[in-house]
Amino acid sequence: MRTVAVVGATGSIGAQTVEVVRAEPDRYRVTALGANRSVDALAALARELRPAVVAIAEASLEADLKAAVPAATEVRSGPGALASLAAEAEVVVNGVVGFAGLSVTLAALEGGRRLALANKESLIAAGPVVQRARRTPGAQIVPVDSEHCAVHQCLRSGAADGRDVAEVVLTASGARSGAARPMISPRSRWTTPWPTPPGRWARRSRSTRRP
Repeated sequence: MRTVAVVGATGSIGAQTVEVVRAEPDRYRVTALGANRSVDALAALARELRPAVVAIAEASLEADLKAAVPAATEVRSGPGALASLAAEAEVVVNGVVGFAGLSVTLAALEGGRRLALANKESLIAAGPVVQRARRTPGAQIVPVDSEHCAVHQCLRSGAADGRDVAEVVLTASGARSGAARPMISPRSRWTTPWPTPPGRWARRSRSTRRP
């Protein structure tokens, strides 16, 4: 059974993670939960899932959280509380919103954990730093949200039959016209080949394989 720490447990990624745990109770056990400020939602999850540790980023809410969770549950709070949860499980789900998720990303990777990453800002703000942390033995990044999860699946799709993805085209998905830039990686070329009309979102993607 794999142990899981869900950081950003009260958001959409956290909710989906909890659904998976509920559906597969023989495979996953939540040992840690964390949130920014949502005391009531976090406490409800703690009463249901019975993790060993819960954490709240807003230190002033520690007493409220402690009063609402089971007595045996350890409560942590303050700036480093969420990142500290990375040491409590084999798999760390980072669903924290914004730059605040970087410390969770680094703590998980530097601790040699499997990181289920939904926090894109970690890579945007500190890509080289994250890459260094990823070299820690045992560390692994698995994208779990939005376009980067889809791209990850495309890049792995040819593994079974020995073929590889030659190109992935993102049509400005997730950004308004002019906001996206082409990016190059060793295994794929990411491009934005046509503009998105103002006020609309691109909703198509395309992948091709080398024969």
